[in-house]
Amino acid sequence: MILYIKYMVSLRCKMMVKEELKKIGLHHVNVDLGVVEIMEDITPVKFELLKNNLAKSGLELLDDKKSILIEKIKDVIIEMVHYTDELPKVNYSDYISEKLNQDYTYLSNIFSEVKGITIQKFIINHKIERVKELLLYDELNLTEIAYLLNYSSVAHLSGQFKKVTGLSPSYFKQLKKKRKSKLRENLESI
Repeated sequence: MILYIKYMVSLRCKMMVKEELKKIGLHHVNVDLGVVEIMEDITPVKFELLKNNLAKSGLELLDDKKSILIEKIKDVIIEMVHYTDELPKVNYSDYISEKLNQDYTYLSNIFSEVKGITIQKFIINHKIERVKELLLYDELNLTEIAYLLNYSSVAHLSGQFKKVTGLSPSYFKQLKKKRKSKLRENLESI
């Protein structure tokens, strides 16, 4: 049986879900971001118990088809942007459609209806979050980041970054350096 869980976005969440399953006597085959496969069918009583226990930790066990589909779309995008070494070279619409085995127009319409933003905007927001992350790690330059995240150019990445954050990537990096030096000064004065 497959269960879908909202807000499950980290390894810590996966560990916590495994622990909750164990507590109520459910055996998992696979626990992945947003999706849990268990060996047995779940009784309504155990479903409610799991739902309540997960809610205490900020996770939500989903039971309606639209919510489940939205979470699947979000999980595909989050995995694609944050957990792969290189983004797919195909159109994101083709990638998402293929991963979920659904027509992209249908997925796009449902996503926009429920979330109030387009899938494309959701992808852009996550790509910019990934850019911020990579800038903070300071291991790649902007050209390498643009290549890694499939931007057509550094100018395209910079323009999108500024549109979403209000800052240029270089200014964002400077803020990080200023914060580090301020922190260092504060620690030295103690």
